[in-house]
Amino acid sequence: MIQTDRVSHTATFTRTVEHSEQSSYIEVPFEMPQHVEEIQVSYEVESSGGDIAVIDLGIRDLNRIRGWSGGARKFFNMGLEKATPGYLPGPLDAGEWAVVHNAYKIPQEGCKVTVTITFFLMTPRWLKGDLHMHSLHSDGTYTLEENASIMEELGCDFMTMTDHNTISQNLAYPRTTSLVMIPGMEFTTNFGHSNFLGVTDPLDDFRVSSQADVNHRLATARERGARIVLNHPHCDYCPWEWDFDVDHDWVEIWNGPWTERNARTLAWWQQQLLSGRKLNVIGGSDVHRPDPYVKHAMPCTWVYASSKTVNGILAGIDEGHVTISYAPDGPFVQLECGPYKMGNSVPAGEAGVVKLQAQHLLAGDEVKLISSKGLEQHVTVNNDGALELTLDAAGRRFVRAEVWRTFPNVDTTMRMAALSNPIYFD
Repeated sequence: MIQTDRVSHTATFTRTVEHSEQSSYIEVPFEMPQHVEEIQVSYEVESSGGDIAVIDLGIRDLNRIRGWSGGARKFFNMGLEKATPGYLPGPLDAGEWAVVHNAYKIPQEGCKVTVTITFFLMTPRWLKGDLHMHSLHSDGTYTLEENASIMEELGCDFMTMTDHNTISQNLAYPRTTSLVMIPGMEFTTNFGHSNFLGVTDPLDDFRVSSQADVNHRLATARERGARIVLNHPHCDYCPWEWDFDVDHDWVEIWNGPWTERNARTLAWWQQQLLSGRKLNVIGGSDVHRPDPYVKHAMPCTWVYASSKTVNGILAGIDEGHVTISYAPDGPFVQLECGPYKMGNSVPAGEAGVVKLQAQHLLAGDEVKLISSKGLEQHVTVNNDGALELTLDAAGRRFVRAEVWRTFPNVDTTMRMAALSNPIYFD
């Protein structure tokens, strides 16, 4: 199964407010647990007499008031990176917090306030999104809000707008979206493109004229904390023509619709793996404008992340806990070997059976298990649904998976429909 849901639990507190407390501030204390990703707070007021009570709403953390909405809201959300307007996102440190009320108007008979708090815990789970797209902040036609709206409609969890050689989009991200907005910039040169992910301002000057200049720009982005991605390195029009032995974290193996440029990167990556290199790969739509084939989250990058935050998602990619599908609703593949998953290195002596789990398959799909020994299994799917395969990993240095499919609306050619990062074996 694809683990996509958070673990949560709910606590309810009831407080009787007397008329004598009118015009005073009241705290309803609660204990913030450890490892909380987001909270939702709601409240109801029940008047004891005929007059209506007016109770305002806010919250404090261990040190300060973290938000106030007065009588304007009946509930709010507050997370590590996003919050309802009027409330501050940020750390949700364990300890004694309190919901804060202003007893603005209390009937003679008093009233009862019931506060309900749902704690959403940091839960390792699969999140999906797009790590490469553009907007009108460079040569795209979509506004930032349009990009976010489309991604939300697709059910995605994260996105990054990697506009060419500019960071203005990172300062104008929509604040009300449920998506994690990963800061990005596409370092665009005349001889290759690279994405800088995770920091708002990775570079002061993008201009380069030599390999030394490129190395210096990459070093600056690295110093500022950016993850570095080599984009569409074997593209027909803008391949990576600088030295491949530059500082980088990941390679964009799948850019837009699956074509020969991606196939060339796939072959190159297989050779890198055979040489003993452990290299994580990702995908990105590179969408700029409405197009019949280049669309948001096509391909869709799935990340097994510790939390729905920028750091949680990027750390998951660092670990190689990544699988790619041609679309958010396309086939999903994951590999496990005991407690280890894609991106992990299984210690020497612990190599066992690798299990492939594939979901959302269609009859006619071709599922492949590929290792350091080459193509190990090639299965044609007979029925829509799921499939499990196993492979004894003894003697293998890595194992990865692919799903191929025919898309009749394009042509009769088999194209990549899903691709996993490998499990490695020491």
